Amino acid sequence: MAKRIFSSVLLWSLFAGLLWFFRTTGAVILIGLLAALTLHEFYRLMAGAGLAPFTWLGVVFGAFITISPWLDQCYHLGAGHLLAVAVIVFSVRILGERDPQNRVEALASTLFGLVYVALLLSYLVRIVIANPAQPTQGLLLFVWLVVVSKFCDSGAFLTGLAIGRHKMAPQISPKKTWEGAAGGVLLSTAVGALLAWAWTDHMPGHMTPLGAALIAVPIALVAIVSDLIESIIKRRATIKDSGSHVPGIGGTFDVTDSLILTAPLGCFLFGFF
Repeated sequence: MAKRIFSSVLLWSLFAGLLWFFRTTGAVILIGLLAALTLHEFYRLMAGAGLAPFTWLGVVFGAFITISPWLDQCYHLGAGHLLAVAVIVFSVRILGERDPQNRVEALASTLFGLVYVALLLSYLVRIVIANPAQPTQGLLLFVWLVVVSKFCDSGAFLTGLAIGRHKMAPQISPKKTWEGAAGGVLLSTAVGALLAWAWTDHMPGHMTPLGAALIAVPIALVAIVSDLIESIIKRRATIKDSGSHVPGIGGTFDVTDSLILTAPLGCFLFGFF
């Protein structure tokens, strides 16, 4: 528990410091780095499951796919086509670089990682750069989404420890409980409303405390699903932790797991309202 708390405080401090000093560019670089590290751990899990993905080139493609919205906005490079290019490249590679019995698995696992990790995390970049005329607004929406998603994890963990009794998905993640999930959603809702109130002058008009609380509910629910998906992937690979970069927490995938599905949902909800 002490290691988990220390790592959490350190990560939040680094996160806040990077955004404070480097603003939009810092946020984009951070998201790209997290995507690359997450994708590397994802491919490690796929290899553990015997699927033989193309790890290193996949990580390079993934990093650029994640930051492609920013590259297109700043440099007009057509980076939005990188996923299609990756499909072509890896389709060619499997012809001579994998055994006949695992060529389909190698291609499928490599491309799934690019979609599930790199493409979905690119929606965080889209949130950051959504309003170039008001860059602070995009940064705060990004921070809001990260905080709401991750506090659902924390709330679920602490509530589950305190009063968790009824298992939510025992075959996927035995320690998760319905009481913990409820505590996570409630904490996310409260934190989302509090941040909207504190940042009223810099948030879009629809992000009132009430509006933020309403948006936080589906974000928190999807964060729980996103966390369960990572557990399914780890169980398939029979590996408990995706990595060991973060003491008390695990790997980078264990940090970003809840953001993978909440990133596109948050981008959609912010735009819809």
